[in-house]
Amino acid sequence: MYQRIIVPIDGSETSNKALVAALQLAKERQGRIRLVHVVEELAYLTGYDQFGGYSGDLIKIMRETGARVLADGTAIAQSAGVECDSALYDNFGERLPEVIADEARSWKADLIVVGTHGRRGVGRMLLGSGAEQIIRMAPVPVLVIRSEPAETTAKAGA
Repeated sequence: MYQRIIVPIDGSETSNKALVAALQLAKERQGRIRLVHVVEELAYLTGYDQFGGYSGDLIKIMRETGARVLADGTAIAQSAGVECDSALYDNFGERLPEVIADEARSWKADLIVVGTHGRRGVGRMLLGSGAEQIIRMAPVPVLVIRSEPAETTAKAGA
């Protein structure tokens, strides 16, 4: 059970927490993980050039950043002794939840581990919830790893 685990990562603290949780599961069960980074055009709305297309430099930076996030995640997995591979998706028009669901089916994953910021109210309305969308579309179980609430973090530092 849970031998093939997909972890969407973006380099954030929350996705790194999801990676750590996935590595623990994979290590306990002699499983493997696949790291997935999706470059979504909606995340880069300010990168349009004057003719409505993406500037070449911005696309290059987005791909390089995604590759670096995956390389860092792969290094963490290797240092934990967990078999790992990765996939970078940068086909504009594809959204995170669809890519993760398709990847889970094609790679025959049996679990997705995703981090969530736990946004509520206006923040959730404006930014959406990638984790919630993944849960809705996932063909396999999803383990959601929450970030620490801001007030807990503030109290810990006080």
